[in-house]
Amino acid sequence: MGIEIITLLIVAGLLALMALGVPLGVTTLTVSLATALLYFGERAGFFIVAANVGEVLHKYELIAVPFFVFMANVLERSGIAKSLFDSMAIMGGRFRGSVAVQTCIVAVVLAAMSGIMGGEIVMLGLIALPQMLRLGYDRKLSIGIICAAGALATLIPPSVVLIVYGLAAQVSITKLFASSVVPGLLLATLYIGYILIRVRLNPAMAPIYDIPETGLPFFQRLKFLRGTILPGVLIGAVLGVIYSGIATVTEAAAVGAVGAVGVAAIRRELNWRMMRDAMRQTVLTVGSIIWLVLGAISLIGIYNRIGGGDFLRGLLTSLDIPPIMVIVVMMLIVMVLGTFLEWIAILFITVPIFAPVVVDLGYDPIWFGVLFAMNIQIYYLSPPFGPACFFLKSVAPKSIELQEIFAAVMPFIALQAVGMFLVLFFPQIALWLPAMFQ
Repeated sequence: MGIEIITLLIVAGLLALMALGVPLGVTTLTVSLATALLYFGERAGFFIVAANVGEVLHKYELIAVPFFVFMANVLERSGIAKSLFDSMAIMGGRFRGSVAVQTCIVAVVLAAMSGIMGGEIVMLGLIALPQMLRLGYDRKLSIGIICAAGALATLIPPSVVLIVYGLAAQVSITKLFASSVVPGLLLATLYIGYILIRVRLNPAMAPIYDIPETGLPFFQRLKFLRGTILPGVLIGAVLGVIYSGIATVTEAAAVGAVGAVGVAAIRRELNWRMMRDAMRQTVLTVGSIIWLVLGAISLIGIYNRIGGGDFLRGLLTSLDIPPIMVIVVMMLIVMVLGTFLEWIAILFITVPIFAPVVVDLGYDPIWFGVLFAMNIQIYYLSPPFGPACFFLKSVAPKSIELQEIFAAVMPFIALQAVGMFLVLFFPQIALWLPAMFQ
């Protein structure tokens, strides 16, 4: 049986099991195990699957994931997000659209503290959304900026997406972090520019944030910056030890976890119940990630052993189109997979195949990693399964329907696509910063 038929059967098996409601991690593990048993027999098949799974679980860099997830959960429960938002909103003063702009800025800071998207959107949904709705901000603008800005955690370091990409593509995670900073800020700038243009054209979309504190002179408002001190110190500690070469990403993640506990203690929020809840949520989140990793690694490992990787790489490199269009095709494939697969499964299924092709075409896999993370951002917002939209729906007022959330994120999906294509055709947007660390 040719590899083309095997490929179709594997895809059909995945789709059939997912249609039956089987969890994705179990689906990929089942298909990989069935393929291994059919090709290599019972003893060799089980051994190959176990070897593939064991290899990835022994990677030291993977330890960074539970550390960063734990850090995010502790910060979520310590009240630092609310203090940060209050400080930034007051510093924004009384210019029109300030609360939406400050929400975007706070999201950038939260992304740099956490590295995971779900908790950030929940925090913004609980803190910023009621504030904007109370002030009379346009509902769709409020919803859209929370989902889009909250999803920046997939790109801004210490992004878990970039950590896992670095493991799959076998590239420097530190360089990935450095290369993603400017594209992340580029997207945030696009969002802020969109907000300012919309509220300038239609002032009714964003009433002025009129409280006594915002009317104070600028230098008197500086005292409210105290809510940004602890987040700034924590971000500086985590990213500083990485870029200075003092610590690896995994060691920096441990610094972040300890620092988050320290922040909670300083704020007098550290107690057994908070730590128990943070650890429990960390175990649940990391457990789901590990199951997805096991299934995807197992599947792609078996597929490569039977020649599937070489088949797909040959198919991509043989396309009679310019090399940059091959990259575009890869991005489109990721977008399509994003309509029915989790991001981590997409990553482990595509990156081991795409990364060698990217290198063969003469492109930098670090640059491609940034493009991949930006594409995953689009996946997080895109219907029908945009996770960011479902996270916000879980904490939004009951009057806000899921269809309204999907409609609200559409302009921001377009902005994400603009940002991704800017990085695609102008690679130095991503590559100039890591070049400074060489």
